[in-house]
Amino acid sequence: MAVRTQWTVEHACSHRVDHDLSNRPADKRAGFARWLASKDCTDCWKAARDADSESKEEWLAAKRAEEKQAAVAWAKQFDMPELEGPEKALDWGERSRHQLMTAAHTALVIEGTWDDADWAELEEKARVITRVGWWIDQRDADGTDLLELLDAASEADRGTENPFR
Repeated sequence: MAVRTQWTVEHACSHRVDHDLSNRPADKRAGFARWLASKDCTDCWKAARDADSESKEEWLAAKRAEEKQAAVAWAKQFDMPELEGPEKALDWGERSRHQLMTAAHTALVIEGTWDDADWAELEEKARVITRVGWWIDQRDADGTDLLELLDAASEADRGTENPFR
């Protein structure tokens, strides 16, 4: 007599589902059926995953809105110019600029040896970089590297010379 291939499993979610385990080696079927019993059935697993995905999307949207609000308030407070580039990239660029400038201030002034005059000079250099893509490209940079990055920025990153931002 052959080892059975059809198993009725009562899942952790209390649903009973018939499973065809013929694609598993005969000596692995019983163990796999026990493992399946410790998990939700496919329908419940998908429902939980979809609900989790929606809550993650809601959380991310709320986080992005909060970050945007902070970036806009910061830009206004420190007289930073509006960034230029594709509409769909502006929020990302604003957040990237705010996060990099904040990281730089923390590393160079709060934890470092810079004074207000040093920081004011860096802020002036940052104000002329208005190409949104430049700030997005620097989003993973270390705050301590900002001065060097600003010095390396091209003319295309400054002002409105480049129509292809």
